[in-house]
Amino acid sequence: MKRIHIIGRKNSGKTTLIVDLVRELTSLGHHVGTIKHTHHHHELDTPGKDSHQHREAGARVVGILSPGMKAVFQPTDRGEAESTDRYDSLAPMYTGCKVVLVEGDLQTTARKIEVWRACVTKAPLASSDSTISAVVTDDDVSLSVPTWSRSDISRLAERLLEIAGLS
Repeated sequence: MKRIHIIGRKNSGKTTLIVDLVRELTSLGHHVGTIKHTHHHHELDTPGKDSHQHREAGARVVGILSPGMKAVFQPTDRGEAESTDRYDSLAPMYTGCKVVLVEGDLQTTARKIEVWRACVTKAPLASSDSTISAVVTDDDVSLSVPTWSRSDISRLAERLLEIAGLS
């Protein structure tokens, strides 16, 4: 699974960039997957619904299957949550995807692209994080990694594929 993390501070534009990149890449015929990383503990299922009740009763894995959508709820094992390879458990679900864009996860050692806006935070994370491959911004900044304009989404998509080794 070729994955690239889109990172940045809150309100820097990560979600908007991912949505734009997914649209661009899929318009070019690429199959794209996404993962939203969060360090918060969220209940992803709806309390009170049948699937939630199945889990509450002790089911280890609960699936929901409808004519148009499917979902699987499975707890993250403690060791898996702390592992640098924790995304590997999701890989089978993304086998048809050329690239997977992950929103967030500053701690990963995988490829990262930072979205940075001067009005959100003074210094880019790339100033102190050598694992960031590039910074997407329309603000003036001098860094040791490439900076790419946010306004040229087709060029950003090309560069993202290059970083993923897919160009």
